[in-house]
Amino acid sequence: MNQPMFLCIDLKSFYASVECVERGLDPMTTNLVVADPDRSKNTICLAITPAMKKLGIKNRCRVKEIPDNVEYITAPPRMQFYIDYAAEIYGIYLKYISKDDIHVYSIDEAFLDVTNYLSLYNLTAKELGQKIMQDVYDKTGVRATCGIGTNLYLTKIALDITAKHSPDFIGYLDEELFVKQLWDHKPLTDFWRIGPGTQARLEKYYIYTMRDIAQADETLLYRIFGIDAELLIDHAWGRETCTMADIKAYRSSAKSLNSGQVLMRDYNFEEGKLIVKEMIDLLSLDLVSQNLVTKSVSLYIGYSRSNEIPPAKGSVSLETAVNSDKVLRDELVKLYDRIVDRRSPIRRVNISCNNVAKEEYVQFSFFDDVEALEKERKIQSVVVELKKKYGKDAVLKGMNFSDAATTIERNHQIGGHKSGT
Repeated sequence: MNQPMFLCIDLKSFYASVECVERGLDPMTTNLVVADPDRSKNTICLAITPAMKKLGIKNRCRVKEIPDNVEYITAPPRMQFYIDYAAEIYGIYLKYISKDDIHVYSIDEAFLDVTNYLSLYNLTAKELGQKIMQDVYDKTGVRATCGIGTNLYLTKIALDITAKHSPDFIGYLDEELFVKQLWDHKPLTDFWRIGPGTQARLEKYYIYTMRDIAQADETLLYRIFGIDAELLIDHAWGRETCTMADIKAYRSSAKSLNSGQVLMRDYNFEEGKLIVKEMIDLLSLDLVSQNLVTKSVSLYIGYSRSNEIPPAKGSVSLETAVNSDKVLRDELVKLYDRIVDRRSPIRRVNISCNNVAKEEYVQFSFFDDVEALEKERKIQSVVVELKKKYGKDAVLKGMNFSDAATTIERNHQIGGHKSGT
């Protein structure tokens, strides 16, 4: 049986690299920032080039945090353009590896199970990784880093910690090397799935490294983290039982549809309510287009930092599962009026339609106006078809033209950023 072997390929400073390639510039020597110049200096940079990282500038910094003495190019984000690049690169992966052995982790990162391909190509894992990385560079001009490991966890750690310090941008780990090289590595937050909160909880018990976790009393770890301690202990030894087949077979038991946005200025109470109405209208159309319904909707309202008050959170349960924009909008507005502070400026809105289910399983109650719901459903279906055929702006409501409205602008964004090519 072949030794399991995985690659994790990460596209270096992907958005910034694409912008450099399009300008005929080298991202390793060019100072370039991907950020929306129409937003304030407080906006977060989506990406910066490796050249800027060498100057000590953090990747997800705010524009205002870039030192005044650093000259750089500002590139407005073009999300659809980056998606097209990523699709081309995925096509390159498919030249070597079946889609069944590829897991796209993010737009710029993918896991490849190469266990059964090394003998086919008569290559080592490193040689295959180099071949794929070179092919990506030759075709797109984008450089990559690569982690290699004997399980998925070690592959990710080899990428995140080891490869970045290697001259050829390739790192390799097996369980023995993990213990030898990284057991005393600090900080713990460099390791996948260990965030600042987990690190802080461990430090209360004088646990600072993977060695400390591996040698700690397991009863203590289970008391602190519950069932999650099992994964933490396995990872401390470089062990991982999850396989590519497990990832491909996974299906979430709970499903939801979500929408969220960060507002570009402080919104007052009534303006915030308008945003909630716009967002639930679009979410209801998403439900209709996927033949889904929901019986529960959650709302999160984050206030401006200047107020320093906790966000407003709440949810509402419905008697019957619906996708009606009128029903959902009315219920969400009632919730908004009940939980939101009228005096505090708003900067973030998130809405979630929880535990969505297929529409054909809905059972109406005796009190439901089935005829009205069905009529509204037909109207929404027509709107969905018009938007598919003529674009997202094909059908708009009067409220979408308000000065505070964001729907029209967001119709031309991907992930909250400009989609322009």
